[in-house]
Amino acid sequence: MSGATDLPADELSGRIELRVGAYAIVHDERGVLLAHWQEVGAGGWTLPGGGMEAGEHPEATVVREVLEETGYTVRVDALIGVGSIVIPGENRLSGASRPLQALRIVYRCTIVGGELAVEQHGSTDDVGWFSPAAVARLDRVALVDEGLAFAGIALPTPVIDPTWK
Repeated sequence: MSGATDLPADELSGRIELRVGAYAIVHDERGVLLAHWQEVGAGGWTLPGGGMEAGEHPEATVVREVLEETGYTVRVDALIGVGSIVIPGENRLSGASRPLQALRIVYRCTIVGGELAVEQHGSTDDVGWFSPAAVARLDRVALVDEGLAFAGIALPTPVIDPTWK
């Protein structure tokens, strides 16, 4: 499938970094579980999850990352989508000069244990439950909207009053 972020692979070989991450959509009567990341002076609300370690299965990644960031143990219920973005080198927070392609695997997950807790020694500085209406008002990364769309969870759109001037 071709998309807006597709780039010619033959021209990029060796000049682009690849990061594969696994992320969770956890949605129940409390709302949607989100994590807030803070790194190098930037931040925003995102889906709990993160980068795969060498040799790790993506399902193991999402279980590990959700536990680290939120305190919850989850069960992976279904793969619901895969997204890809390319971040130009000049936009990378790490100071790297090469572009980065981020492949993002999104799973629907269910909490099976644990308690809500914020990661102590990482880039996550808050975690919480949000209704779709509250999510729509958050400063969030595009991955949140993409993951919610994969899960079929619609964010409310603002109502435009035609009489307002």
